[in-house]
Amino acid sequence: MRSLGPFLLILAMSGFSKSPPLLPAPERIKAEGGTAQITLRWSTVSGAVGYRIYRATSPEGPFVLLDHGGGDVLEYPLTTYVDTAVLPGHTYWYQVAAVASKDGPSGEPSPPVAARPEFKVPPPLLARVSTNVREGSWEPVWEMVGSEHLSLLLSEERIGGIPIGEDLEQAFRRAHRELGVRYVRAHAILSDDLEVYREVNGRPRYDFSRIAQVYDRLLATGLKPVVELSFMPRDLAKNPEDRVFLYGAIPSPPKSFALWGELVGKLTRFLVERYGLEEVRQWAFEVWNEPNLDVFYTGNPRQASYFRLYETAARAIKAVDGGLRVGGPATAAAGWIEEFLSFVTSKRVPLDFLSSHTYGNYPLRLGETLKRYGLQVPVWWTEWGPGPSYNNPEADGAFPAPFALNGIKAAQGQAAYLAHWVLSDLFEELGRPGQLFHGGFGLLTVGGLRKPKYWAFYLANQARGERLKMELFGDGAGSLIDGVATRKSDGSIHILLWNGSLDHGKASGHPLLDRKVRLCLEGLEGRYRAFLARVDNWHSNILARYRELYGFDLLPDWPRDSKEWEALREADRLDERELALPEAEDGACRWSWTLDLPNPGVLRLRLEPLPSK
Repeated sequence: MRSLGPFLLILAMSGFSKSPPLLPAPERIKAEGGTAQITLRWSTVSGAVGYRIYRATSPEGPFVLLDHGGGDVLEYPLTTYVDTAVLPGHTYWYQVAAVASKDGPSGEPSPPVAARPEFKVPPPLLARVSTNVREGSWEPVWEMVGSEHLSLLLSEERIGGIPIGEDLEQAFRRAHRELGVRYVRAHAILSDDLEVYREVNGRPRYDFSRIAQVYDRLLATGLKPVVELSFMPRDLAKNPEDRVFLYGAIPSPPKSFALWGELVGKLTRFLVERYGLEEVRQWAFEVWNEPNLDVFYTGNPRQASYFRLYETAARAIKAVDGGLRVGGPATAAAGWIEEFLSFVTSKRVPLDFLSSHTYGNYPLRLGETLKRYGLQVPVWWTEWGPGPSYNNPEADGAFPAPFALNGIKAAQGQAAYLAHWVLSDLFEELGRPGQLFHGGFGLLTVGGLRKPKYWAFYLANQARGERLKMELFGDGAGSLIDGVATRKSDGSIHILLWNGSLDHGKASGHPLLDRKVRLCLEGLEGRYRAFLARVDNWHSNILARYRELYGFDLLPDWPRDSKEWEALREADRLDERELALPEAEDGACRWSWTLDLPNPGVLRLRLEPLPSK
């Protein structure tokens, strides 16, 4: 039979492939009841970007789409799911359906399966690491982070007594040094506080000098920008009265797309002339921010207007140099992906990376969608985090730490970047922070104190290296409890284990979800010292230290003097201690330890090689 591959590619490039296919039901689905949790497992469905999980309290239904409380995308990208929003002793029924698009229809549902969570203390799980078996590498998808608008680097104002510009600069330096971050994406480089564009007697006037000040200062920290082309300068806006954020960004389309293209082209040429072509080729240009939300883009009709905005900008950038990278659509909740890919393929619009945003879940497998359109470009999640809500108490605690590691692991081989939104609590979209711990998006507080989720990225970065084989067995293995093991080029071994779920209803944890893990190392040769680090509600947790500082009384909005700041900075450290080595081998294990792993929580065993005797 003659291959239909080229014909299907032509259809995709003609824009006819707009309806994602209906996918078959997942096979080999099973439900496993454990202590205070039910684990679902099923087989991968080819072409699926994710799965919809439905739950009922009787075999007849009704089956309702499972909502874990993340507040954004409910489609789940993996084939193992832990449901902790259950009551021990009650039976639950589940069905799973694959989806080829987040906004597309569900495929055929799986047959119902049932399980009952238990109320008992489970035996320790087994985590077995084969130190002589390699399984690829631990890809640093965390090398990009988000930030509030970069003009804050020029600010001499203070928040909580902390100088804004200096604090943001130090946050960038720390992220580069401790997390291995290389790129930062931020809004509003075209907004009027940087005085980029104005019209005098109807003629455009361009001034990129303040952008240069911003990027000079950013580059000095070791980071490179993802130039998010937003928001619209007032004099170029079709609807200049439209405003978003307290700093008054204008989400309007341009009054002239020709002038929009001219602005983008002139900015691109300026950057190339100032920083050099080879340097700017290492940057990237992303067109706008979340244009599928009317609060962020007021074009009418919105989608068609944005596609024109993107095409105009992309062609203007490529007119300067074809090696410069441009991408989009930078949509909220993985929206418009099908329509956008249909548009760029049918009109042959440049696209070097596909970008979108997601919160409260792990990243969808958008590479499956790219395959259907015959495109081989990387996926960049340019905003991602445990939740889309500001002033969220979960953001300052331990819950986001295992969430971050689950997301990083889920993105392996599926995305080039998974950019946490944002690096620092220096953030003013909805107003500047009124207190130190306010549930901000940042990995760092104002003043640069490391939250538990910062330590998750820190441990992920320290574990860069070749992955070692890890197998998990027991109650919640590979779902509630997961992990990764690596060997670095210096011979050290890093073993990360974490305990967490997507259930925001148990963000503070639950005693029935705490676990013990027996960690077994096989095939290990040589002499080592062992160190154990922890991140949980009590360890490596600056919020817990803040509460201790004030005796758990009513907390002040900010540390009251330099001594209190100094006490917090002294407490701002990774809780790590040396671990005694077992005296004898335990069966096939060279060494084994039984360790507590609370929920939510992360532990890291680090083995440092010693010289041979």
